[in-house]
Amino acid sequence: MQLIDGKSVSEELRKNIQQDVSLWVASGGKKPHLCAILVGDDGASHTYVAAKIKDCEAIGFKSSLYQFASNVTEEKLIQTIEEINQNPDIDGLIVQLPLPKHISVDRVTQTIAPEKDVDGFHPQNVGRLSIGLPTYVSATPFGIIKLLEYYGIETAGKHCVVLGRSNIVGTPAAILMSRNVYPGNATVTICHSKTDNLEQYTLQADIIIAAIGIPEFLKADMVKPGAVVIDVGITRINDASKKSGFRLVGDVDYEAVAPLCSYITPVPGGVGPMTRIGLLTNTLKAARKEIYTNSK
Repeated sequence: MQLIDGKSVSEELRKNIQQDVSLWVASGGKKPHLCAILVGDDGASHTYVAAKIKDCEAIGFKSSLYQFASNVTEEKLIQTIEEINQNPDIDGLIVQLPLPKHISVDRVTQTIAPEKDVDGFHPQNVGRLSIGLPTYVSATPFGIIKLLEYYGIETAGKHCVVLGRSNIVGTPAAILMSRNVYPGNATVTICHSKTDNLEQYTLQADIIIAAIGIPEFLKADMVKPGAVVIDVGITRINDASKKSGFRLVGDVDYEAVAPLCSYITPVPGGVGPMTRIGLLTNTLKAARKEIYTNSK
């Protein structure tokens, strides 16, 4: 079994992006500018956004942060997004999820200009992904693909089972794994909470991408020997033996499954660190206008 070390891979890729930014600015390009919108006081969201801003500073990006109270109106948030859309200095915009229940995530997502949608959530960017056009790949699927590529894991002709069908992870990961490029050319099966006899699919899988959102869902009796397992999940569970009082687990029963695998990602330290690399990569592409060449 070989551990897929997302932390070390992300550090290497971060240095590469930093070099690209330096060359881009030295040649006369403007500093890439990422803007984040944060609503409410969710502790995890504040931590994620702070980490993204820190990343920007470390690699030579410019960053901005708009913060709103949890009772901000949907109209005020939409107005702010539209103003950012019109700001030529801002290249990429993310709205940190989750949002308060009175705000429509769909409306917010669709208001962000596609050329600034560095999260890759806008329907136009998802559509471009589905038909193989250049686009912003959402951060988690991007991280998965980059890890498979970095470790040289064979995907062509392999059976890949994706557990989960979310628009953020499962569905785009399935599309990426089926493309006629490397990593890709896999035969992909999407499974979910309504799939009958789930084990019959996972036991056939050469590659399993677990993004079902249930802690330690994938058990040893669901995995064939030699499989590659990519664990996207991360959940905080109580653990009195830890000083913090909790520990982080993924969607895979790691201790039981790992001995069966040829490759497996840990939680934490697997896919997680790679998601921030995806966001930085997309922002640099936005600054260079690599996807939408005619955007203002």
